[in-house]
Amino acid sequence: MECRTTSCATPRWKGPTLANNLTIAGIHAAYGAVRVIEDVSLKVRNGETVALLGTNGNGKSTLMKCIMGIVRPSEGTIAAEIDGIHHDLIGRTTEEIVNLGIALVPEGRRLFPMLTVEENLLLGAYRPAARAELARNLAVCFETFPRLAERRRQLAGSLSGGEQQMLALGRALMLAPKILLIDEPSVGLAPILVSRTIDAISQMKERYALTVLMAEQNFNQAIRIADRGYVIVHGKIAFEGQSTEELNNNDLIKKFYLGL
Repeated sequence: MECRTTSCATPRWKGPTLANNLTIAGIHAAYGAVRVIEDVSLKVRNGETVALLGTNGNGKSTLMKCIMGIVRPSEGTIAAEIDGIHHDLIGRTTEEIVNLGIALVPEGRRLFPMLTVEENLLLGAYRPAARAELARNLAVCFETFPRLAERRRQLAGSLSGGEQQMLALGRALMLAPKILLIDEPSVGLAPILVSRTIDAISQMKERYALTVLMAEQNFNQAIRIADRGYVIVHGKIAFEGQSTEELNNNDLIKKFYLGL
């Protein structure tokens, strides 16, 4: 699941490097009468990998859906700075948000199992800016994940779990994103594949100069590549760590993740 190290250090998307940030302030969200997110605020600065840590059922996926316009918050603001231009995301459709250059790798991968690897990747090139560079982006994707090139004619549903996660990441790359959201990349994977998936995310981020928000419950794996992180408990931000050292030394982390 590793990209080829000879070219990992050089971003492949063309154009000037401008700020790509994500700012969430005071978000509340619910499913009917059930409150899921309460007064959540966080920021992902340009070029960072920020981990959103929390066990199942604490609101990580709901927050990701709020960012993408799939769930409409009842209060609060979500804003993205894309190539230095400010955009309010609240009230925009998911299509509009994707067209700005924000991509989501959803929990459970959500592939089209009866389509081939290549067909799944081509469907990822949804926004007009990505369609204009489709052939180049596909070549970049196959260079980043050589296993996908080997299996380009194979049905997605016949891939192993690790290969499917690779395909989900590759599909997001096809969008030529500026901000990448990744929801629970370790779910359903064997420990060795979790490690490889996390490494692949780190390599993608560095190679393509991405700004990354990653929701993950595997603390030890997430902090290997995160610059800093937040802990969400019962829909509220319980702790903000400005570094991985702060996260490691936090009593909440020690209790829920490290068994100390």
